[in-house]
Parts: sequence; structure tokens; C-alpha cells
Amino acid sequence: MSAAVLDLALAALQAAVLVAAGPLFAGAIATLKARAQMRRGAPPWQRWADLARLWRKEAVVSEDASWLARAGPYAVFGASLAAAACVPVFAVRAPSPYAPDLVVTVALFAAVRVVQSLVALEAGTAFGGMAASRHLALSALGEPALVLATLTLALSAGSTDLAAISRAVASAPHGWLAPSHLLALAALWLVTLSETGRVPVDNPATHLELTMVHEGLTLEASGRHLALLEWAAAVRQIALFTLVATLFLPWGIALAPTPAALATGAVAWAAKLALFAVVVAATESLTARLRLFRIPEFLGMAFLLALLAFASDSLFR
Repeated sequence: MSAAVLDLALAALQAAVLVAAGPLFAGAIATLKARAQMRRGAPPWQRWADLARLWRKEAVVSEDASWLARAGPYAVFGASLAAAACVPVFAVRAPSPYAPDLVVTVALFAAVRVVQSLVALEAGTAFGGMAASRHLALSALGEPALVLATLTLALSAGSTDLAAISRAVASAPHGWLAPSHLLALAALWLVTLSETGRVPVDNPATHLELTMVHEGLTLEASGRHLALLEWAAAVRQIALFTLVATLFLPWGIALAPTPAALATGAVAWAAKLALFAVVVAATESLTARLRLFRIPEFLGMAFLLALLAFASDSLFR
């Protein structure tokens, strides 16, 4: 098997792992959160059962909606799948000029946000428009911090290729102790909580129309369309947390496509995601959701941390 074919197969395998494990990761967070609140909760695989149930139902679309209401959920899922394929999971790809980089990944996430907001507006309801406007406003505040935090590592690696960044950080065992690295990690963590609709930015367990943001985008969706949107949200969530793990904490990631290295990388990736699930569940059990007008301050703090990381990296360099 040639190196190009092996690299393509490895990228497809990692994307398939994210697509399959996305609902399971979301269900694990919900289960841990329920246990932390002294409730039994649903099993982690309940999200897969919910998606299968929704997939068997017919999608109901408003008579006044355009073709975008029917094609939008498929476009959201496709773009989410493409973004997941850009993220290294348990192994890094071989250097290639055609490999997707940081700019492509951020552009795919932005495309998902725009299309999903348009789908929410198609129903013509007040709650859909309110959720879409909030979603785009928060994304406009969080995206600069996301780009600046990852760009700090990209400058150190000399490339915007996510695999090259992960390889460079993994090759420097003590580099993660640098102030710029820790500041960028904190900034990306705050942005990840915002982009995935977690507390304190949003509460995925609430359905109060006046307070929800991400849940309001799917309020009018049903059947297969709702299943695609929920599945895409789970894929983006695990992709963003994987981005944190592989760029800032890439210990154990496979630098060579050998069976032993791939097995070690898969175990390390699963352990880091399990740790993230515990941290998110504990955080959501101990903190409350911020008021809507305080969320820009939260994302402003993330941007400030990313700016300090970029400035300190340039200064010490």
C-alpha cells in the first residue's frame, strides 16, 4: 500500500471514529452530569437510540419554507463531517501541501454556522430568528479567539497544518509549560464551551425559548432533519474537544502509522476525552448559566487570553 493511500485511509478512519463517537461522547457527558446531581440519568448510548428514532420519522417542513429548509440539514451534516475529517484524532498525517489546515477547518465551522442559522430562519418563527441572531453574534465573538489561539501554535510549528502543529507540540515534551501555550489552551477551552453550547454560555438541557441559543436553532426541525442537525452538533462537539486534545495535549498521539503507535494513540485520545467529559460534567454541576448580556464578557476574556498568548509567544521568541 502506497503512503498516499495509507494516509487517506487513516484520515477516513479518524473521521469515521469522530462521527460514530460524537453521540456517545455527548451521552457520556449527560450521564456523568446526572450522576453528579444524584440522578440516575440515561445511559451514554441513549443519544444513538434517539437519533435512530428520529431518523425513522418524517420531517415536517413549513409550507412557506424554501428548498433550503430541506437541503440545509444535509449541508450542515456534510460540512460538519468535512470539518471532522480535518482534525487529527489519534494519529497525524504525513506532510502534504494538499492537507486541510487551520484556515479550512475554521471556514467549515463558519459555513455550518451560517447554513444552520439560515435553516432556523426558514420556519419564520420569532424563536428561530432570535436563536439565529444570538448564535451568529456569539460566533463572531468567539471565532477570533479560536483563530488567534491556534495561530499561536501555528507560528511555533511554522505551518497552519493541524497535523504539523500537533507533531511539533508532541515533539517538544516540555513546550506545553510555556506561558503562551497555557494561555492559548485556556482561550481555546472557553471558546469550545461556547461553540458547543455548554454551560456557562448555554445549557443544552434547557428548552426555555427566551434563554436558549443552540437549542433554538433546531426548535422547528423534526424527523430526519432534526436527527441530522443533532448528529452534526455532536460531531462538531467531539471535533472541537479533540482539537484541544491533539493540538495542546498531544501526548501519546501516533507520529507513525504503526499498529502499536495507533493503538497507543487511540487509548490516549479516549482517556483525554473521558477526562474532558468529567471536567465538563463537574463544571456544569457546580456553575450556573451566565446572563445573555454577560456572555460577550466571557468571550472577550477568551480573546484577551488568546491575544496574550500570541503576544507572549512573539515576545519570548
